[in-house]
Amino acid sequence: MTRRFGSLVVLWILSFVVAAAWVACGVKSPPVPPQAARPQRILDLRGASVKDGVRLTWGRPTTYEAGGRMRNLGYFAIMRSDGQGAFRQVGEVPVTDQDRFQQQQAFTFTDRDTTVGQSYVYQVVSYTQDDYQSSPSNPASVERTVPRPPPNPENFVLPTPTPLPLP
Repeated sequence: MTRRFGSLVVLWILSFVVAAAWVACGVKSPPVPPQAARPQRILDLRGASVKDGVRLTWGRPTTYEAGGRMRNLGYFAIMRSDGQGAFRQVGEVPVTDQDRFQQQQAFTFTDRDTTVGQSYVYQVVSYTQDDYQSSPSNPASVERTVPRPPPNPENFVLPTPTPLPLP
């Protein structure tokens, strides 16, 4: 009787260990192709010359390249070229709102290391928290200029309306 009880206990423990090992380890889903983990390419990059440099604005990618909602956006790499050379990274914008209910939908970056009169071309690359990168965004060309000063209120003159001729 005790021998039979002992073998039942051993069989029960062995089946528990096998079941736990089957549930706890191994890949449970098929591998994910890289395009299914890459962020969608940014298509709305815009640039403008401002007082302290060049301001870039773009929208948040919300899906992966192959579809599916993206929840692990990590950061953006800002790339710049002077028009003739290769692109090089000039900045990074971290994304810190992954766990928030309402996430930031638009991002901005100001490149302060610019020269007045010089033209620049920018692109933005998105990265996930696992370092999968998107394709470069649409290029945004900007010529760095000095912004016009606002009108002086002391000598600002409103245009005089011109009367319309009567028929």
